[in-house]
Amino acid sequence: MVEKSITLTGSSANSIEDAVNLAVSRAAVTIEGICRVEVQQVSGTVENGSVASWHVKVQVTFLIQDRLHE
Repeated sequence: MVEKSITLTGSSANSIEDAVNLAVSRAAVTIEGICRVEVQQVSGTVENGSVASWHVKVQVTFLIQDRLHE
């Protein structure tokens, strides 16, 4: 088995969890076999003294398919 990891950034005005879910769900549209996500960094944009949006940097890992007999 071989896995590959890529780094993505997700953003959400609602929560950190929503930002992570957005990054993973958008990646899953074009990448099959996503099996793991690791949150590497969390930050936020502040407007008028409060957090207006959350930004997460995540590492998404997926399985590389064996395609020996296509």
